[in-house]
Amino acid sequence: MEDVKYRGVTFADVDSEKAYAAAGRLTAEIEKIIVGKHREVLLLVTALLAGGHVLIEDVPGVGKTTLAAALARAAGLDFRRAQFTPDVTASDITGFNIYNRRNESFDFTPGLVMTNILLADEINRASPKTQSALLEAMEECRVTVDGRTYELPEPFMVIATQNPSGFVGTYPLPEAQLDRFSLKLSMGYPTPDEEVRIVESRGESSPLDSVKPVVGVKLIRFLRSLTADVHIDPALYKYIVSLVSATRTHRSVSLGASPRASLALKRLSQAYAFMHSRSYVVPEDIADIFRVSAAHRLLLTQEAKLAGVTSDDVISDVLKSTPVPVRGESR
Repeated sequence: MEDVKYRGVTFADVDSEKAYAAAGRLTAEIEKIIVGKHREVLLLVTALLAGGHVLIEDVPGVGKTTLAAALARAAGLDFRRAQFTPDVTASDITGFNIYNRRNESFDFTPGLVMTNILLADEINRASPKTQSALLEAMEECRVTVDGRTYELPEPFMVIATQNPSGFVGTYPLPEAQLDRFSLKLSMGYPTPDEEVRIVESRGESSPLDSVKPVVGVKLIRFLRSLTADVHIDPALYKYIVSLVSATRTHRSVSLGASPRASLALKRLSQAYAFMHSRSYVVPEDIADIFRVSAAHRLLLTQEAKLAGVTSDDVISDVLKSTPVPVRGESR
């Protein structure tokens, strides 16, 4: 499969079982060191194949950074980590021009975004100016420095981690940047049995040393092209739009999900179906992925916050109130 030209390839051109097996190998390799987090691993790989970016929010020490690094290593992709602190500048991320006296010209020094997977570790500890340096890269897979545009490697993915906004010394991400993330995940604490397995398995060497590349850049591009070919019935397009639109009119929401959320939900549902060894999307795929793809995009009213309503509560209401299309239903 590595030798197949991936552009324009459809399911009819390939052995789909081999494609599904490749995605399965990727998740299995990551789970060698990420214990008890099958859904989180599945969603992260789904986002990679959908061409999306992921925000992981949780307390320190639950494996956020390890998960991102394991994905990059298992996928055989170039990986860079940016430890976001208040002194990190926007040029550290995008790159900068420096004067070369020998050539009497300016040479471009690439920033950290010139990679396949960029881990923006503790992104909410950097200044808003530095955070915003990622906006163009996340949306258009390119950066502009001093008026010149540079294309980023393909694939390109940002995995950002952050501590809860209540922690001291953090800068909450603005709505415009939150909207660039296709998914928002939370790792959560392991169960006691899972934590015992983690403690028992840790030796003197880094756990990442046991993770081996099982796919590669060409195969990831190929799998991405296949996920884009996953079939979506016309009725499911209406279901996607109905779910996203319902967040805009919910009584507890002052700012609902944008059309960008609809596009992300479409791509994610295709990749999610692919990860479940199907060449077509079913309503359950959309419903399963809707919560993690939309909840972080909602801005609740002050009254809702005071009443203890959460974005997850709103998503649950929307899923219950939105009719699920039946097979054969037309647009």
